[in-house]
Amino acid sequence: MVDQEKNIKFIVAGLLLGILMAAMDNTIVATAMGTIVSDLGGFDKFVWVTSAYMVTTMAGMPIFGKLSDMYGRKRFFIFGLAVFLIGSALCGISQNIVQLSIYRAIQGIGGGALMPIAFTIIFDIFPPEKRGKMTGLFGAVFGTSSVLGPLLGAYITDYISWHWVFYVNVPIGLVSLFLVLRYYKESSQHQKQAIDWWGAITLVVSVVSLMFALELGGKEYDWDSIQIISLFVSFGIFFIAFFIIERIAKNPIISFWLFKKRLFAFSQILAFLYGATFIILTVFIPIFVQAVYGGSATNAGFILTPMMLGSVAGSGIGGSFLTKTSFRNLMIVSILSYFIGMYLLSTLTPDTSRTLLTIYMIIAGFGIGFSFSILPTASIHNLEPRYRGTANSTNAFLRSFGMTVGITIFGSIQSNIFIDKMKEAFKGMKGIGSQEAFGQPKMNVEDPQQLFQSGERAKIPDFILDKIVNAMSDSITYTFMVALIPIVIAAVFVFLMGNARVETTNQPVGKPEKTS
Repeated sequence: MVDQEKNIKFIVAGLLLGILMAAMDNTIVATAMGTIVSDLGGFDKFVWVTSAYMVTTMAGMPIFGKLSDMYGRKRFFIFGLAVFLIGSALCGISQNIVQLSIYRAIQGIGGGALMPIAFTIIFDIFPPEKRGKMTGLFGAVFGTSSVLGPLLGAYITDYISWHWVFYVNVPIGLVSLFLVLRYYKESSQHQKQAIDWWGAITLVVSVVSLMFALELGGKEYDWDSIQIISLFVSFGIFFIAFFIIERIAKNPIISFWLFKKRLFAFSQILAFLYGATFIILTVFIPIFVQAVYGGSATNAGFILTPMMLGSVAGSGIGGSFLTKTSFRNLMIVSILSYFIGMYLLSTLTPDTSRTLLTIYMIIAGFGIGFSFSILPTASIHNLEPRYRGTANSTNAFLRSFGMTVGITIFGSIQSNIFIDKMKEAFKGMKGIGSQEAFGQPKMNVEDPQQLFQSGERAKIPDFILDKIVNAMSDSITYTFMVALIPIVIAAVFVFLMGNARVETTNQPVGKPEKTS
């Protein structure tokens, strides 16, 4: 135990590096996405690069959490690191967008182990009075990753190669691997639990069925085709089965009895809705900057940075006022700022200045930032310590689930609107998709790689380029406008949260409780 205390800084450093690597991955990839699409093609499938990572991460979180309880934290944290690094290396050698999506799913399996286990290790090695400070430090790492990811992704993409946005994980992961292997000495006492395998299987099948239905509907197959209808039916059946299984499982992925508590229930719904809408900003703003403004990946990265700084500021301010006012009052500030920011973003045009775009994103980011500190705290409000881990993991799980569903639904909306706008813009034009219509190089109207390549973009005739740029701009802003619907729904639940607030007491902090 003495050695563990002496080596605590090295252990924390190893955990923080692992968290930084996993948390930074989505933002660093989002910034490089325009360049990746220009190289690999597959614009109509690019959302799968993000959603494949998120769905495997989401499914893995509760499973690896239970496995670490049964067989030890260290071995599964190491396993997560190893799988994440293997997935990163494979992503770097991808030859097409489908391969990249598959390898991102492998990365996600590793990420699903890293996130929950790192937080659990912190609760294992620190006494209660120091846990708040440490979880705050981990929160700062998330904020740092939000800012560093876009900048690093932009720099690497423009000056080295997009392949290195994945390879850069390897040295970071190896240092984390060494520190945790070398310095973390784990107790051999573990609590064996039944793993809710059927719950995990039914949830994954239902989500994947929904994602395929939304991705393929209206493109590969008609919405009323047997293939799409079957996928929606599969989603419904397995989601209902998941709900039934979770009601009777001994150790369910989601404990539904907690939803009887109003504050907990509304916090989970809000986490889902915020996750579903915020993810589209990190994905589509870099695409807008590169495809509409004609900027480089570096420009896209710098455009994202103010939004992320706004979210860090919102998170800090929200957390500092938790003991001064109710959760509802703070979330009202959050939802108003978020709604205004998203609405302003839905008014973007190719002529909108970058200064205005930056301001709009700061407003939206500030609003979303409140949810990072307020919703997890509201989730565990007035719960016994033995239920707080479940409550926190449920909140994180539903935010991830919201992001997965959100990027699939809104990605499908944007893709379909873009294709419709392109067909409308070039209706009746001779030789669409050929050199005769576009000059050199040949362009596929449904997969306009040249929009992301400054050299090739310059070869497109102006009257053609304007039509394509307007179609891209309209499809993205329309998607932002549709995102206002779940934000309005979220506002309803914010007003229903009640007057609960964090109460400070002078009660001394005791030893960690043993749970049965």
